[in-house]
Amino acid sequence: MKIILLDAKTLGSDIPLTVFSDMGEFVSYPTTSPEEAPGRVADADVIVTNKVKLRADILCHAPKLKLICVTATGYDNVDIDYCKEHGVAVCNVKGYSTECVAQLTISMALSLTNHLRVFDDYVKSGEYSKSGIQNKLTPTFNEVYGKTWGIVGLGNIGKRVADIAKVMGCRVLAYKRTPVKDYECVNLETLMRESDFISVHIPSSPETVGLISREMLSLMKERAILINVARGNVLDEQAVADAILDGSLYGFGCDVYSTEPFPENHPYSKLSKCDNVILTPHMAWGGYETRVRLVSEVAKNIKAFYKGEERNRVV
Repeated sequence: MKIILLDAKTLGSDIPLTVFSDMGEFVSYPTTSPEEAPGRVADADVIVTNKVKLRADILCHAPKLKLICVTATGYDNVDIDYCKEHGVAVCNVKGYSTECVAQLTISMALSLTNHLRVFDDYVKSGEYSKSGIQNKLTPTFNEVYGKTWGIVGLGNIGKRVADIAKVMGCRVLAYKRTPVKDYECVNLETLMRESDFISVHIPSSPETVGLISREMLSLMKERAILINVARGNVLDEQAVADAILDGSLYGFGCDVYSTEPFPENHPYSKLSKCDNVILTPHMAWGGYETRVRLVSEVAKNIKAFYKGEERNRVV
């Protein structure tokens, strides 16, 4: 069995990959361009990939291919129709990053609420030492306790954030196409109007692209904070940037973008000096323990496949 890993850099350099070499011949590439992909997959039995797009014009160069393992939950970078037609199995990994993504969601919300960047800069710049005053209480910050937290998308991550928000004393509202028991499910307009914090955890689909629109943003409270750890295109990115710049959106945290990395002409490029904005490089899923768990799950998927078992199969 020959296992090809196409983009090892996306998994980080600090976690072991020996679990793959223990199963057979293992070749790992730091990154793979579309031009390099056909040659690299040519004699693969198993392809492991995170971000490389495996379309029909690449997969057709891999006649021995039996299995594609995506090191993520989403698998929209794989041509599923081609795989079905040619008998290639596809596996993803579910639930591996729930704790880590929830952790960043809460961290962003708390940092923005407490203006940590502003207060940190105040001390480190020397202004605090020169002030002669023991404290600084502006900009005004608020308690989280007693606020309303809106969850857009109630999957594993959304539910985990809801649990943490409840522990912090928040009322939790949820937007889900099919309402469920044990959660206060409301329509999106109500959630946008009533929430002090809104975190987005909904997958990208034709129905959800642009879901958080300019109109939805206009419904938000004056001091509400928006967090996106889902997919970039679920938000109208230009509308979000405009809302921050004109002061109608109080705070914004984001880890995902419609184009990654986003180019210099992206709407968020204009937000680089905004103290009320936190932008991170799609790292919410990538804690050390999270990535170790992810690689272990991928290895289990490969072993299960060769035992004739179905595990995390999407095709």
